[in-house]
Amino acid sequence: MSISSAMNAGVSGLAANSSRLGTISDNIANASTYGYKRVETEFDSIVVGQGSGLYTAGGVRSSTQRDIAKEGAIVTTSHPLDLAMTGQGMLPVAALSEVNSGDQPSLLMTRTGSFRTDAQGLLRTDGGLVLMGWPTNADGTMSLVARDTATALEPIRIDANKPVGDPTTQVRIGANLPATETAATASGASLPLKVEYYGNLGTSESLDITFTPDTATAGGLSNSWLVEVRDSASDNAVVSSFRMRFDDSQALGGTIAEVTQISGLAYDPDTGTIPLQVGGGDLDLFIGAPGSDAGIKQLATSFSSSNITRNGSPVGQLVNVEVDANGMVNATYDTGFVKTLYRIPVVNVPNPNGLTAMEGQAFKPSLESGSFFLWDAGDGPTGSIAGYARESSTTDIAQELTDLISTQRAYSSNAKIIQTVDEMLQETTNIKR
Repeated sequence: MSISSAMNAGVSGLAANSSRLGTISDNIANASTYGYKRVETEFDSIVVGQGSGLYTAGGVRSSTQRDIAKEGAIVTTSHPLDLAMTGQGMLPVAALSEVNSGDQPSLLMTRTGSFRTDAQGLLRTDGGLVLMGWPTNADGTMSLVARDTATALEPIRIDANKPVGDPTTQVRIGANLPATETAATASGASLPLKVEYYGNLGTSESLDITFTPDTATAGGLSNSWLVEVRDSASDNAVVSSFRMRFDDSQALGGTIAEVTQISGLAYDPDTGTIPLQVGGGDLDLFIGAPGSDAGIKQLATSFSSSNITRNGSPVGQLVNVEVDANGMVNATYDTGFVKTLYRIPVVNVPNPNGLTAMEGQAFKPSLESGSFFLWDAGDGPTGSIAGYARESSTTDIAQELTDLISTQRAYSSNAKIIQTVDEMLQETTNIKR
């Protein structure tokens, strides 16, 4: 009968508002929790019957939904490994227990985290979420990987006490050779140049380069030089020798006209480099391309080598680790060498609100969220990764307190319905008496 349905409707109202009270309590309790996503309670009416005659109350049922897609405000911090997403997407993480098991961990994701290295060097949060990434070469390049699976992701591990060397792979020479030394009346003395580089083991080595002018041309300048390159790591053996001829035209005077290789690997005129096989590895020596102002020139002024650069560094110790906006995990060493260790992708799913919430502000994919895809940070629909930052809770205290008041009133009103139905049933019982 209708009076009984009224009581059932009141009971469902108490249950629904109790559920809403629970979500409000969670939201208020996590108002200061970084990365927390507010939970909302939705009410849906239950329709039992419609038509003429007595009305049968159906009541209400509640459902909860975590608003994961809503972004919290970004708060700056003082630590480079406090990370937050600025835009769509999430950081890939894994549970510490699964990482330590040795098996392939399940992919989890989070919007923000305060990551620190533990005793094993793993980059993780206090809650046990380990940051995941793709290993890279020192310059940030990496091989192609599948983007729809997490199998290529590895726990990010920082070896803080491991010294690292950076071998030299390129030397660039900017110098001027005196044109007057190629005259037949010149002394013909060689001009020496020593260039330091770093070997594979971090040792300091040198290229000893001699420039010998060609004075055999009678009358005028030969504009030609014989160049020998010796390597200290190869017992001062000649690793390359070549002849350089310089242009003396009005348009290109002083620039390289041609390079003729005598020994060693061939000169590449397109890049202006000569590959050298030095002790322990390969090195590219840049001397300049034909017709270019960069590299070695020949003008009627004194010999100078004021612009010699090289990459590489001696052995260094780690001093700092940072993550840039593109997700590159860069390690800085006390020698000034910066090495890229990992690339952190950004995880994106079609329906973020369908993700399953886990402890520690982590989420995992589900059937409702759809399949995930791993993007480079800032590409496609995803945002960038911010260091020195955390994402705030999406809880609005003022809104929650307002909802708390309305929930309390609604709960009291439903309780009043049950009390009223009880009194009416009591009156019905009194009729018999």
